Amino acid sequence: MSRIRHTPRAPTALRFLPPGSEVDAHRHDDHQIVYAGRGVLSVTTDAGSWIAPGTRAVWVPAGTVHEHRAYGETDLHTVGLPTTDNPLGLTSPAVLAVGPLLRELILAYTRENDYDAAERDRMRSVLLDQLRRAPQQPVRLPTARDPRLAAVCAILAGDPADQRTLAALGAQVGASERTLSRLFRAEMRMTFPQWRTQLRLHHGLRLLAEGEAVTTVAHRTGWASTSAFIEVFRRTFGHTPGDRRNR
Repeated sequence: MSRIRHTPRAPTALRFLPPGSEVDAHRHDDHQIVYAGRGVLSVTTDAGSWIAPGTRAVWVPAGTVHEHRAYGETDLHTVGLPTTDNPLGLTSPAVLAVGPLLRELILAYTRENDYDAAERDRMRSVLLDQLRRAPQQPVRLPTARDPRLAAVCAILAGDPADQRTLAALGAQVGASERTLSRLFRAEMRMTFPQWRTQLRLHHGLRLLAEGEAVTTVAHRTGWASTSAFIEVFRRTFGHTPGDRRNR
């Protein structure tokens, strides 16, 4: 079990994480923006898992117990903000779109020694303005509570390429397709096909960060074709898997 560390202030810092490394479960009294300038980062709480490629950042509200895992060589940028600075009024973790300007602000703001106090204050003001304009993105895998639903999720998490229908999976865990469909809508706030797409995208991002070829990733995550994977990836993240790797 991860050791929960209470760190009163959320740090504003840049930290290098080797592939596969983890930051144990911890919490802060401040809000925090978590961003991977390089690599892919997952943020997990008891409510679910969020994943952040270079076009996304994760907002972690004050007091939220969370842990990180790096996929590929990852530059972890964290920006701590006092509870009075919550430009989107978010009370739970969320994935935010990161445009070019917000990206550069996060990268610059976490290089603390490069700017004096007045410059950092001005930079922070613009950063908060950009956060107010940052749309939320539904890149999240909620945690299942019902044991039957959790069992189905665990099966597919172990093999995202499993093509079985919900009825077939239900037969394995002892639940009807109708029951599982209801549980997906009630607990996950999405349908089973929507959840499976999120799962496959999560796994796809991790594999890409670890250096797998796009065709291999498409196959291992269960897409009907490489082109289908590329299209869904592009619609979700705003760029193709190849573009992500090039950046």
